[in-house]
Amino acid sequence: MIGLEKVSKRYPNGHDALKDITLEIETGEMVFLTGHSGAGKSTLIKLIAAIERPTSGTIYVNNHQLGKMRRAAIPYLRRNMGLVFQDHKLLFDRSVMQNVLLPLEIAGFTHHDAHARARAALDKVGLLAREKAYPIALSGGEQQRLCIARAVVSRPALLLADEPTGNLDNEYATDIMLMFKAFHQAGTTIVISTHDQAAIKSGAGRIVHLDHGKIIS
Repeated sequence: MIGLEKVSKRYPNGHDALKDITLEIETGEMVFLTGHSGAGKSTLIKLIAAIERPTSGTIYVNNHQLGKMRRAAIPYLRRNMGLVFQDHKLLFDRSVMQNVLLPLEIAGFTHHDAHARARAALDKVGLLAREKAYPIALSGGEQQRLCIARAVVSRPALLLADEPTGNLDNEYATDIMLMFKAFHQAGTTIVISTHDQAAIKSGAGRIVHLDHGKIIS
């Protein structure tokens, strides 16, 4: 599913976010990326999602070598990925339902199929009753649930989450992690970056520990 071979990432300011990373993630795995702030967790998620490119090394996702893909092909690769970010990246001028429909509309789903999938995704995260509300009316935990619904509505094989519980209280954080565990049990490959030890203990996945851009365990 995912392979990184001697991957490094240096930013223009000279900061080495990742150094010589070699990692394999098998289909159906749940993997937690842990480490201190600035350890390279978010950078690794962005590299796997092809949001950023490595300075050196090779990355494979679903048998595609990301470094050799044309930029125009990246959106098609991401159609099989779900992305969950700490800052949500929601569209506040669109309703809850419209936010979840967006990736399906881009992918060319019919009106009927798109709405059926969106309703199912919202029901799964407990937001179906809020489908007409706008994100500004939701709590932080509900906004994160909406972000997850949008990420899984196309039923991706790979779900990437960057600090998904970072701004949530313990109750909401536990609920979010239970959702990820349910998706994993359904066969989805999941990679989560987090420093939340309680969140890690609530899941049953492999732990990859980063320290100053290197994998130490």
